[in-house]
Amino acid sequence: MGSEPDLHTAICDLLGCRYPILQAGMGGVARSELVAAVTDAGAYGFLGMVRESPELIAREIDAVRARTDLNFGVNLIPAATDPALLEAELAICIEKRVHSLCFFWDVRADAIARAKAAGCRVLYQVGSADDAVAAEQAGADAIIAQGFEAGGHVRGIVSSLVLVPQIVEAVSVPVIASGGFASGESLIAALALGAQGIHCGTAFLATEESFAHALHKDRVAQAKSEDTVYTDAFAINWPHGSPVRVIANSLTEGLGLRLLGHDPEQIPREAIAEDDGRPIYKFSTDTRRSE
Repeated sequence: MGSEPDLHTAICDLLGCRYPILQAGMGGVARSELVAAVTDAGAYGFLGMVRESPELIAREIDAVRARTDLNFGVNLIPAATDPALLEAELAICIEKRVHSLCFFWDVRADAIARAKAAGCRVLYQVGSADDAVAAEQAGADAIIAQGFEAGGHVRGIVSSLVLVPQIVEAVSVPVIASGGFASGESLIAALALGAQGIHCGTAFLATEESFAHALHKDRVAQAKSEDTVYTDAFAINWPHGSPVRVIANSLTEGLGLRLLGHDPEQIPREAIAEDDGRPIYKFSTDTRRSE
């Protein structure tokens, strides 16, 4: 893309980026190498730091800053994080004076207030107009409207085509479209729906700079749109009723027709790998990079 004036929107002004394209803060995937590459290319990157230690967060923030002097943010998920750890995560982000914080799932007014008081810009990813209004009223600077098509954990229950204009009408802050947006054409479509940009996760997951496992990247690159499955079976460490869109595999096939209705507290903790001393459980969405 060039620097055409039509591609400069309010979100570019808010975040200080060249293009209205945001890289999702995918937990375990969006680390410093990806965020720095995306940011240097003119978009805006988020470190995916859900349930990570303050020490790792500090190292990753420093690593991005060693690669670029441009703005970037950190993604945290209050609903999927122990309160004490969340407090420590917020504290290190504030200490490191991160440019922005992006939150997801339930709207937490206290997290927004804490970030805003420290001078951070706040983006909130939601799946409904009601949550968008709640986030704006709590002080969020922008709303990420996530439709049902999205990969990873999915908050929206209607399509992006329906949700984005609903949220645009409901709030006065900039809205970013998320869920099925992964190309220049989809960016233009999002702008036509009233959004100020797009939020992309899967499109960046398979890149060389992504922290994802090589097998994960290969499966994403080879998958077709009809290969995805919507299920709440991968709910470990998430609230009850936290569906996720994944690529179909032997685990989802083994679920048969019972794709929904799983209780995260009842899912056995069966370790299938380890990452930096931390177990990776079957039916979790944690990831591990290959050596």
